[in-house]
Amino acid sequence: MSEDPSSIDPSDKTWIEKIAQTFCAEPKTRGDLLAVLRIAGQNEIIDSDVLAIIEGAMEVAEMQVREVMIPRSQIVAVKADSAAVEALPQIIKSGHSRFPVIDESLDEIKGILLAKDLLPLALEQEINNIDINKLLRPATKVPESKRLNVLLKEFREQHSHMAIVIDEYGGVSGLVTIEDVLEEIVGEIEDEYDGETDPFIKQLSNKDYIIKALTPIEEFNAKFQAELSDEEFDTIGGLIMQNFGHVPHRNEVTTIEDFQFKVLISDKRRIHLLRLILRNKSHAEQQADQIAG
Repeated sequence: MSEDPSSIDPSDKTWIEKIAQTFCAEPKTRGDLLAVLRIAGQNEIIDSDVLAIIEGAMEVAEMQVREVMIPRSQIVAVKADSAAVEALPQIIKSGHSRFPVIDESLDEIKGILLAKDLLPLALEQEINNIDINKLLRPATKVPESKRLNVLLKEFREQHSHMAIVIDEYGGVSGLVTIEDVLEEIVGEIEDEYDGETDPFIKQLSNKDYIIKALTPIEEFNAKFQAELSDEEFDTIGGLIMQNFGHVPHRNEVTTIEDFQFKVLISDKRRIHLLRLILRNKSHAEQQADQIAG
């Protein structure tokens, strides 16, 4: 049963008329379609963000992997013969979540190492007993000429996030991630490791954290509502070194106020990474208890 035109709200009627007017001429080419969509944007039928995403999706269908890949010279790779204790600082510093593992050169890729596979083991067992090669996942390889829309579909179907890009001679020319493709559609995606948002503190559970030694004491205090002194040192690492009285080895533990720090990675000169255990309730939890009481 058709609706009585007189019953249509005036604002709805205007919107319907705009749609009809915009699409009265059927687009014949991609250029025509883009022109229609841009008119729809100008008429505020679709907002600018939606228009940008549609345009990005259409452009991706015409782009190839070589246009968005991370070039060979910028690949952060892990050597297959590296000990886990040697690889961890590199992994932490880079902020990436996936790493090609290679033999002698980038053209000899054995597989992909996920940081999330390695880090829990580094916390649970002796790091010198970890064999990186047993953690590797298969490396997906794609040609430079593969279209991005096809690659995106393959990423989704294979539940994969990274592919190694191969040139016409079979050598590695770069790598591409699902984020690289999505950024062509939705624009730049800043994650927790980009620029100034690089996190110093990563939460594992309610009272369990991974802390970079370079974490500013001011940021630590703000995070945990603490009052650790920053008069002599700017970073947590410096404060911990002072508390130990020496450069600590892996697995050494010290306590400052309600915070227990365990050294995860250090060298002869300084600490790199710490594990933090909150021994008592945080100030925020205590305040919440007081309010509840």
